[in-house]
Amino acid sequence: MRLPERIEAFAELGRILREALDGRKNKYSAKIENLIAGQQTINPWFTPENVRMALKSIAANLTEGKLREWTGRYPELNSDYQPVRVGVIMAGNIPLVGFHDFLSVLITGNKIIARTSTKDSELPVAIAEILYDINGYFREMIEFTDGIIKDFDAVIATGSNNTSRYFEYYFGKYYNLIRKNRNSVAILTGNEDPEELKRLGEDVFSYFGLGCRNVSKIFIPEDFDIESLKHHWEKYSDIINHTKYGNNYDYYKAVYLVNKENFYDSGYYLLKEDNGYASPVSVIYFERYKRDEDFSFLFDTENEKIQCIVGKGATEFGRTQWPELWDYADNKDTIEFILKKNYERRL
Repeated sequence: MRLPERIEAFAELGRILREALDGRKNKYSAKIENLIAGQQTINPWFTPENVRMALKSIAANLTEGKLREWTGRYPELNSDYQPVRVGVIMAGNIPLVGFHDFLSVLITGNKIIARTSTKDSELPVAIAEILYDINGYFREMIEFTDGIIKDFDAVIATGSNNTSRYFEYYFGKYYNLIRKNRNSVAILTGNEDPEELKRLGEDVFSYFGLGCRNVSKIFIPEDFDIESLKHHWEKYSDIINHTKYGNNYDYYKAVYLVNKENFYDSGYYLLKEDNGYASPVSVIYFERYKRDEDFSFLFDTENEKIQCIVGKGATEFGRTQWPELWDYADNKDTIEFILKKNYERRL
């Protein structure tokens, strides 16, 4: 299958998803709606709202125009080469978090051996089944497993800092791309308008803050009223009624009280002054800065810890969970990684 046909297939997948999500009937609409409704029985964090958001983000990128713009950056994709087998170990922190790797392997004409997460085992398979209907070619290019991946030429593994050590030990002798835990931050100047601060709430609370693109730390000017954010984020206050989120909120509130640590309690999230980045679920770290402070350290010494920087001149408020196809996790170009292995095979 040539690149134009692969683009056509994924563009058709995007059309099917957009129709179903918009309430327009097609042969997959009922199946997609049932999947959306049923995921929270497998993983309580995967609420219908969050699954729908993940599918909308994916569907928005699966247009012929965007797919052509993305793949057009890699002229090598139009060359003939022997496909390689790429093992992909998918995370399960947010719905379909492994889809971009899935897409990257297949759009380059290679075969994927996907080990799905037990937390997200149904959605990737359901997407693949739609692809099989669109073009039977993909049946030969996709393999799922819930065990050890074998017989691969390259591997892409995504996990926490702890699991990444296991990945490095196990896959170190293979051609690999291993991703670790990252977090996103926002830098407020104090000149943001109310709408921007409201949109920041989506960056913080979408997916309960479990994604690497979620803002978990906010830098604020010394004179900024941090408690004022509660007013702008009121639409997210119902999040406290989610059992697992609420349990986290109660736990960390109790810990901070017992330890006599300073924090602000909004009633549905906690704000804590801390120089870390990886805040617990329901907790947002913040750090005050002087007006003339230089934030270049976020791009230099802290670069490996940061996924997105939100603020004026950086990622727009409310857009962290809507990345473009060329916005790569950990800033590591997945297509280049795969094509390098294809080139080695050709040699």
